[in-house]
Amino acid sequence: MKLAFSPCPNDTFVFHAWVHGLIEGAPPVDVTFADVDVTNTAALSGAFDVVKVSYAALPWLLDKYRLLPTGGALGHGCGPLVLTRDRRDPTDLAGARIAVPGEKTTAYLLFRLWSQAFAPAHIDVVPFEQIMPGVAAGRFDAGLVIHEARFTYREHGLTMLADLGQWWEHETGHPIPLGAILAKRELDADRITRWIRASVEYAWKNPEAGAAYVAQHAQEMSSEVTRQHIDLYVNEFTADLGTAGHAAVDSLLTRAADAGLVPRV
Repeated sequence: MKLAFSPCPNDTFVFHAWVHGLIEGAPPVDVTFADVDVTNTAALSGAFDVVKVSYAALPWLLDKYRLLPTGGALGHGCGPLVLTRDRRDPTDLAGARIAVPGEKTTAYLLFRLWSQAFAPAHIDVVPFEQIMPGVAAGRFDAGLVIHEARFTYREHGLTMLADLGQWWEHETGHPIPLGAILAKRELDADRITRWIRASVEYAWKNPEAGAAYVAQHAQEMSSEVTRQHIDLYVNEFTADLGTAGHAAVDSLLTRAADAGLVPRV
């Protein structure tokens, strides 16, 4: 089975047990590691059987895939940040050059919803690891960051202009839908859900079992940042989206469709 997810600690933590044959009945997998902006595009052609993508990409993918209720990233206090060197007011972004991690990422969709009144003039899609250095060097007026940047942006001398997760939660009362797990429609979604959920539960019960695997792919993060990353992004919604999780996803995609930003699902 072809499986694709990012090398980020939350994904390697979640999938370690399945990848290493520790889940009874689960088939062997051929793993592709790729950042979510890559999988958002690759999934358009049905390149993977099971894939981690952005919730913002769902309107273009649900013809081939179905959303699974486990394994993804959704929660409270975990949203993307808008970072600058010295700007202090969101309206300063009108006409600015902004670096973003991908056009179909949830981070960028939240940014577009948030910034409708002061839309930037230039959007540059750049690899995630280049965003903070680029803002610090003055190549971009601001950067939209995700993942561990929440814990490390001060090391680059940057200032948080906005926490889009905090904005979203205040606006809607919903948790923030970030990364989704999809399975091809012709596959048995219930069985795959059970395998992924079992992999999540194994990781929680045996956190040291996958520590080396997580560290191997953690892109030079410190152990402290790695642990913070996992603690923030692997939570009750990772085990099961539930009613609250599905409501958050529905709210995001409905608001985006009403604003003309995505096709209506």
